[in-house]
Amino acid sequence: MDLKDRNNINVMGDGPATLIFSHGFGCDQTMWRYLSGLFADHFRVVAYDLVGAGRSDIGAYDWTKYDSLAGYAQDLNEIIDQFAVGPVILVGHSVSAMIGALTDRQVPGRVAAHIMVGPSPCYVDSDDYVGGFTLEDIQSLLDSLDDNYLGWSSNMAPVIMGAPGQPELGAELTNSFCRTDPEIAKHFARVTFMSDNRADVAGLATPTLILQSTDDLIAPVMVGEYLRNTMPNSTLVLVDNVGHCPHMSAPGACANAMDIFLQPWKSLDAQR
Repeated sequence: MDLKDRNNINVMGDGPATLIFSHGFGCDQTMWRYLSGLFADHFRVVAYDLVGAGRSDIGAYDWTKYDSLAGYAQDLNEIIDQFAVGPVILVGHSVSAMIGALTDRQVPGRVAAHIMVGPSPCYVDSDDYVGGFTLEDIQSLLDSLDDNYLGWSSNMAPVIMGAPGQPELGAELTNSFCRTDPEIAKHFARVTFMSDNRADVAGLATPTLILQSTDDLIAPVMVGEYLRNTMPNSTLVLVDNVGHCPHMSAPGACANAMDIFLQPWKSLDAQR
């Protein structure tokens, strides 16, 4: 199958290193539009849709393959092989941050760095870990999705987005949720919110920038602190923002933090 069609891959810019932007649940690559173009002068920039989202090939959705995040990581490694040049930096929002970690684990040494926006390795609280939700919370969320996906989307998308001063962003996320095939969305939600990737991030030594909103219902600051303490070469930057999508509601702060983090690879362009 042609990967470009399968994942609606778009490439722009030119540079000796590659940034690959991967979106979160209910979203598509257009959610990166405030950031991706800013780096095209110095990097090869690749944006794509997860299979089942956006303008990807819905016919490629394999219920068995995508019954775990490992299937999406396999796709991302294929995209890296075919579309990346030089060092590869993965920019992943929410669940795609963990897809990026799995991609790294699958092919050690292929990923040069991660930028994780609103990441969470596990959403469920346990005795020694705070993910932000009880198991009952998650089950209730999934039950609501099963009962009335469109109603859930209309109610929850603005809450997930936050950004109280930018209601148009909440409306955009609502529309994005509602465009997603409901059965695929329900399946992906269960895979996302029931996943536990703590073992995958533990000790992951790849340089990582963690961008966490100061007020995020889905991935609270404690989760960012956990990742910083678990990943030895990670840096946590708190973005003054309400909501789970700071790359949309606070893109300037995200861009500034990314630019500082990316200097070692940005300098490669000046050396050409």
